[in-house]
Amino acid sequence: MNTVADTPLADQRSVEILESARRAFAEKGFDGASMQDIAREAGMSVGNFYRYFPSKAAIVEALIAFDMEEMERDFSNILIHQSPLQALRETIERKITDAECQGDGKIWAEITAAALRKPEIREIAYRMEQGIVAHLITIFSIAAKLPLDEAQARWTAHAHLLVMMVKACAMQSPENPTTADLTQLVLRNINRTLDDIATSAAAKG
Repeated sequence: MNTVADTPLADQRSVEILESARRAFAEKGFDGASMQDIAREAGMSVGNFYRYFPSKAAIVEALIAFDMEEMERDFSNILIHQSPLQALRETIERKITDAECQGDGKIWAEITAAALRKPEIREIAYRMEQGIVAHLITIFSIAAKLPLDEAQARWTAHAHLLVMMVKACAMQSPENPTTADLTQLVLRNINRTLDDIATSAAAKG
């Protein structure tokens, strides 16, 4: 996860506010946390807070944009790796077993639930997922040495499945006694999904 220390000084206040929003959403839920609650968590007046983020949808959009910056860096590193699929496996495993990622699970569960009820949140979350899917298909295309349109035809469903499994794994409750076993099951299914692409890549090579 990005941190304030990784961010230019001009944007640090916005990042601090977003971290406050994460805490408020995780503690009170997306609907339960009011703009006043988030402002108070950030140590700001409500009026000043609205200058940064005029709505919860704007907060969600900023949270997603912030997390996508980190994902973009991950995907860039994967694309230049000598074995992109192996790098993808390792990145996914790190993401779903990382303590910080698991800490974000509750807020993404809240945003996912809100997306079912609120069209503006649904559209924001959909754009994020489509962006991740596009990156995954690019990786598949390079690994299998196939044109992008052919990779899209073959593996768009695979890419969506990977996103679904990672998201579901991140949203597991750490208090669930079967969480560790479920995580390993998810990892095995992720690897099987990637094995489908790896088999095509090997045959092509």
